[in-house]
Amino acid sequence: MKRADRLMQIVQILRDGTLHKAADISAAVGVSLRTIYRDMETLAASGVPIEGERGIGYRVTAAITLPPLNLTMTEVEALHLGLSAVGQSDDAQLSTAARALLAKLDAVMPEDRSRAPTGYGFAIYPFADAARGFQHLPAMRQAIRARQKLSITINDVIRTVRPLQLDYWGRLWTCIVWCEKTKDFSELRVDQISELRILPSLFVDEHGKSLADFNAKRVIAGS
Repeated sequence: MKRADRLMQIVQILRDGTLHKAADISAAVGVSLRTIYRDMETLAASGVPIEGERGIGYRVTAAITLPPLNLTMTEVEALHLGLSAVGQSDDAQLSTAARALLAKLDAVMPEDRSRAPTGYGFAIYPFADAARGFQHLPAMRQAIRARQKLSITINDVIRTVRPLQLDYWGRLWTCIVWCEKTKDFSELRVDQISELRILPSLFVDEHGKSLADFNAKRVIAGS
């Protein structure tokens, strides 16, 4: 398993908010305890709000707040993405200012986070890589709100899915979907989508295919 995929799998394990022992995570992803400890350090340094320590357990904590403002995750995402984009600008003055502002934001992040993020986002994901998925976010949000099916292409495989929820982990976006090809839920990485098209077909909540069903299935799997 690639390191990026393993880190995403660990985030998915931790996202239920309960404590997970490193030994259990190690068994779930098939790597050594030492590797898990390194992965936790990487995730924390990358801005994923992880809480915990060796011998006790780890979990992903609640949404981020910046004093004196209380920001929603969407507002934090917009701020992060905008500054990251400007930070990659060819305008040296704007780029320097954006990076300085990111450093100031790092300095005022809540102290209950394990570590302050370095560079705001997955350390293994350069901005250029994450940017591949940004173009799809408006269409995905529209489809979720309107309950429209999507045709997506990942690794040359075309799938028709029902988009249920977008999630954000540092620079990594995922989308929970019901896939009509596999007849099951999937959690897709938006940056891996090469093509996306909103279909005219609408969908309604059906037993076994809704976001509530996905969450219930995840709770059972984690118990």
